[in-house]
Amino acid sequence: MTPSGSVLPTDVPRRVALLGVPIEIGAGLRGTLMGPAALRTAGIGRLLEQLRIEAEDHGDMTRPQRDRGNDPTPANANFYGEVRSWVGAISARAYELAQSGAVPLFMGGDHSLSMGSVNGVARYWQTQGKPLFVLWLDAHADYNTPTTTLTANMHGMSAAFLCGEPGLDDLLGDEPRVSIPSGRLDLFGIRSIDPLEKELVRARAIPVVDMRAIDEFGVGVLIRRVIDRVRAAGGVLHLSFDVDFLDPAVAPGVGTTVPGGATYREAHLIMELLHDSGLVRSLDVVELNPFLDERGRTARVAVELIGSLFGMQITDRQTPSNALLPGE
Repeated sequence: MTPSGSVLPTDVPRRVALLGVPIEIGAGLRGTLMGPAALRTAGIGRLLEQLRIEAEDHGDMTRPQRDRGNDPTPANANFYGEVRSWVGAISARAYELAQSGAVPLFMGGDHSLSMGSVNGVARYWQTQGKPLFVLWLDAHADYNTPTTTLTANMHGMSAAFLCGEPGLDDLLGDEPRVSIPSGRLDLFGIRSIDPLEKELVRARAIPVVDMRAIDEFGVGVLIRRVIDRVRAAGGVLHLSFDVDFLDPAVAPGVGTTVPGGATYREAHLIMELLHDSGLVRSLDVVELNPFLDERGRTARVAVELIGSLFGMQITDRQTPSNALLPGE
């Protein structure tokens, strides 16, 4: 897929801050620490530059020194101490990158990184007086807590944590915790959820679009509903993209494959519509596991989708007149 060039005005500042977050201990399988390198090898920086976007590569975060904290380690939270050290450090970097005016792009790593990335950008947007919404493209709800989890893997608790659910209260260390209301989280593409997790999601009235809804109504209608809600609130959007949102036939390089996911074109349409909305101000790309991939196939697909999010088009369609540009 070759970019045809940006259709957006070139005098608008357009910057993306790339940050690799090689964390894998939040997941059940090792290998996601190689995700940032795979995305770079697949050409993420070159693609952004072809789209006339300044790509600032901040390299990879180094493994933080373990901070044991003052509170007892929660039961049913694997590698809590190590994840705690990562999450606090990620949150601080996310806040700094958001302050810079660039669009932070966190390259994972497993989904536990979102506990820090979302917290940091939420803290920034709180200072700007704008509500942050989160679009969670994922096969899984990731709304477990230490009380509900079946695996104790912390990447499955990330969405719950960012919405302020109890059980991991010391996870950020000295970093301020800025939770988002559960009504500002959209779970999209879900097709695997644990029994107690499902009860918690229902109790919190979290907006959920599962694969049946996508089959019935199509991604265009459903993603526009999300966009309309964010725009009506005068908010901004953080996109948390787990590559297992895609069908395993499209993206095999993940540790938690679930059949029946989004197709290649459905995913591109989502990204294209999000680009047209101009609401995405930060994003995660997580759970890419090159050890399980087929000759870099999943990494290439992920990079192509990021390209669509930032304006890559097959034809030179006019950008809709109501589109917002990064930095406006």
